[in-house]
Amino acid sequence: MDRLDREILGILQEDARISYRDLGIRVGLSANATADRVRRMRREGVIRGFTVVVDPAADTRGGLVVFIDLTLRQDTTNEEFEQQVVKLPGITEVVHVTGEYDYLVRARAADPAALDALLRRLKREAGVAQSSTRIALRAASGSAGSRGAG
Repeated sequence: MDRLDREILGILQEDARISYRDLGIRVGLSANATADRVRRMRREGVIRGFTVVVDPAADTRGGLVVFIDLTLRQDTTNEEFEQQVVKLPGITEVVHVTGEYDYLVRARAADPAALDALLRRLKREAGVAQSSTRIALRAASGSAGSRGAG
């Protein structure tokens, strides 16, 4: 990956629906050259997909959006955990992180009872030793916080 690839990724993180033409203009390439770079990054797994970020308060599905910090049991490997956690209902994102916890999980639960069931399954089936859960109340919007580190 070079500087142009990183610049393209930054722009796509702000607006994944931007046209190849407009994206090319912003990075100084033709639409075709820009499309080729995006396709290559998709093929190589740099870009794993495109998604929509929805404000929890605006989500019509209802229920709770939660962030769960997890510490794995010592007998659980990262690979074992990742294979099991993605099978659990309601899990929307799993991120391996630095710091006090091993993983940050974003999930959706219909109600507190469903959240309790999910936490129990994480411990029983995915090798989690400890968890700390936060419930999303609302999400701020704006372009300043929408772009990832580049």
